[in-house]
Amino acid sequence: MMVMAKQKPARRDPKAEALARDGALNPHPEAVRDTLFAGNPFFDARDLVQVRYEMVRRHQADRVPISDVASAFGVSRPTFYKAQSALADQGLAGLVPRQRGPKGGHKISAEVLAYIDQLRTARPDLTVPQRVDAIATRFGVRVHRRSLERAMAPKKKPRDLP
Repeated sequence: MMVMAKQKPARRDPKAEALARDGALNPHPEAVRDTLFAGNPFFDARDLVQVRYEMVRRHQADRVPISDVASAFGVSRPTFYKAQSALADQGLAGLVPRQRGPKGGHKISAEVLAYIDQLRTARPDLTVPQRVDAIATRFGVRVHRRSLERAMAPKKKPRDLP
């Protein structure tokens, strides 16, 4: 007879959850080898904003060479220069990571969506590729088939997260 040991539920880490929610959770905290982050509980290598700030401060205030700072904080020199520039231009807010890439569909505007609904009502027999062609003819915009399918799909209700 084999007895299974009960596993304790994983402990919640509110700080890590908040950092992840805000996009500021360092994906590689183990790469930060700076002495401040090793021996002082105030400094948290998981906090990307704090790591970037301390990295720039270490160079500017302590006059540590950029290559040494980049190595100690587990980043490339271009990453250091980006953080330095962001801090100089925007202050601490410049160190907060931002979403990369397009922020939404830029080809399927409200006008195109209205036309899609109009086509769906007037010509329900049209296939998706035919609708793509109709949009290209009317608006001069080439929309990908999958983008059109997503735009035509019923919207999902947002789920309540625990």
